[in-house]
Amino acid sequence: MPAKKTYHHGDLKNALIRAGVEILAGQGVGGLSLRQVALRAGVSHAAPYAHFADKQSLIAAISTDGFRRLYEKLATAAHANSADPRRQLLETANAYLEFAAEDPAHFKVMFSGILEQEKDYPEFVEASQKNYELVVEIVQTCQAAGVLPPGPAERIAISIWATVHGLAALALERQIPHTLLEQVSMRELLVRSLETLFVS
Repeated sequence: MPAKKTYHHGDLKNALIRAGVEILAGQGVGGLSLRQVALRAGVSHAAPYAHFADKQSLIAAISTDGFRRLYEKLATAAHANSADPRRQLLETANAYLEFAAEDPAHFKVMFSGILEQEKDYPEFVEASQKNYELVVEIVQTCQAAGVLPPGPAERIAISIWATVHGLAALALERQIPHTLLEQVSMRELLVRSLETLFVS
């Protein structure tokens, strides 16, 4: 059993979230419980209840943390390429693929649908919505520059998100034929998929 650790104020919650992500990576959702998280973090079985009422609260916290990390990565890419709307969209989309590849356990639980009553967790709703709003903003910028066609930005944003998320999910589940990946990179697949949406 891991040795007990002493956490400074505010550290325990993050340590429990990290422990939860580690369990998800190794055992999946079935292996996740407050008891197992406490064991992994090296704290008493009662310690998690100071922050999480139940397993659903823990899943909400893990997912919220994931969406915040995702937003930071997407926003960084968007800001770095703000001078070129087309490139901004492509690089932000590629950052999404990178996040999924770098942190698959987090990514999977964020979009797993196992969180019940999402509206009961306002921080989760805010964090997930923030990512969507960023995509909409990028779409609007591309439309203003003539890169994407006119129309409801929200609908185009969902189409783009579905395309990028689909590629990320297929890659994580190893459903993209290796023979194809020997010929083109994930980035190339992404670019070719999104180019169909651009104005010629």
